[in-house]
Amino acid sequence: MSTSDATPATTTSEAHPRFAEALRDLGLDVEVRRFPDATRTAVEAAAAVGCALSQIVKSLIFEADGVPVLVLMDGSSRVDLDLVRAELGAAKVTRARADLVRETTGYAIGGVPPFGHRTQTRVLADRGLLGHAEVWAAAGHPHAVFRIGPAALVELAGGTLVDVRERTA
Repeated sequence: MSTSDATPATTTSEAHPRFAEALRDLGLDVEVRRFPDATRTAVEAAAAVGCALSQIVKSLIFEADGVPVLVLMDGSSRVDLDLVRAELGAAKVTRARADLVRETTGYAIGGVPPFGHRTQTRVLADRGLLGHAEVWAAAGHPHAVFRIGPAALVELAGGTLVDVRERTA
């Protein structure tokens, strides 16, 4: 990309250092964008990037019978905890506390990327993510996101494709 392009220069240095290292370790060269305003919510990220809300990937940590699990969901949908519970064969699934999210992933809520975490965690990826040619996910920082194909994202995250989206009536 030339410096005269209207799009700002993007490099992995725009990502959180741990996530940038994960990208390098995987040999990935992805577009990372850092914004002056937070991209902590899916709505904020979609507005900053200029994409559809459903193209934003939410990386959400839940506790299934006390064990952390990562659910990747498109930004316009909600996770159905009953479907997650059934998928995992768990008795109880709850949203993880902020301290558990940071302990498990190494990142704060609002900046959790889909991979490159501190610990190995089971990953469920909602099939709805595959409905786009490209998606945007957090790059380890509440102001940074990166672009990737959804199938590659699921593979890199070690995700299992599932249907855990809350259905609207």
